[in-house]
Amino acid sequence: QVQLVESGGDFVQAGGSLRLSCARSGSIFIPYTMGWYRQAPGKQRELVAVITTRDSANYADSVKGRFAISTDSAKNTVYLQMNSLKPEDTDVYYCNVRTALDIDYWGQGTQVTVSP
Repeated sequence: QVQLVESGGDFVQAGGSLRLSCARSGSIFIPYTMGWYRQAPGKQRELVAVITTRDSANYADSVKGRFAISTDSAKNTVYLQMNSLKPEDTDVYYCNVRTALDIDYWGQGTQVTVSP
């Protein structure tokens, strides 16, 4: 059983920084990606950043240059460093693991609120 637990969401003023963490438990025996999504009420969940199976990082245009995704060497934890936060970054952020068979695992979500 794969489980993901996020932490690090908080209230922060515009221009501030936060680091989100996602701890993974359970074994995955096929290639997979790890990433972060975010979702506001009534809106579609959108990709924020992802580390591909080739260990490259992809970012949404809206966060490029401000956010950085990383993992530890064992890929037990994925981080999202968020700098220069803007009010439009306010969302629930979800950790994601997607396997080569397109099976998704999700964390419970962590709230990020950026005040103007």
